[in-house]
Amino acid sequence: MTKGTLTPMYPSWTLPDPDTQPDFYSDTPVKRLIAWLVDTVLIALICVLILPFTAFTGLFFFPFLMLVVGFFYRWFTIASRSSTWGMRLMAVEFRRGDGQLFDAGTAFLHTLGLTISFALPVLQLISVAMMLFSPRRQGLTDHMLGTVAVNRRAVS
Repeated sequence: MTKGTLTPMYPSWTLPDPDTQPDFYSDTPVKRLIAWLVDTVLIALICVLILPFTAFTGLFFFPFLMLVVGFFYRWFTIASRSSTWGMRLMAVEFRRGDGQLFDAGTAFLHTLGLTISFALPVLQLISVAMMLFSPRRQGLTDHMLGTVAVNRRAVS
């Protein structure tokens, strides 16, 4: 095996090392929280724009509408550039264990994991604790998929 190649058993070899390159992970939990708030506001606005097309019956199932719209918003935005619009605003992006940007399948699995975590608050608490205390600031879904959220490199 040549230097720099990966084996499936060790997918984190191409990710920035949290000990030698901590800037990639600094403040990512706070940035992810702010990005989540921005994304939630955008999702709510999209849902409000959809309401007239439901003859306003969407008001009766607004939380479900938010769930569905939020799922597709997150999946499509993450699949397109490995970050939601809120994450782009905060200069954070997701990376797979091999260091590559998310593809549609990884984006779907990550969004599904996030949705399940929100549905079960104990999982969300575990995820937040993991983001605060793990070296790479990974949440529960990140740990399960071998993914990370990192600060985007500045474009020169």
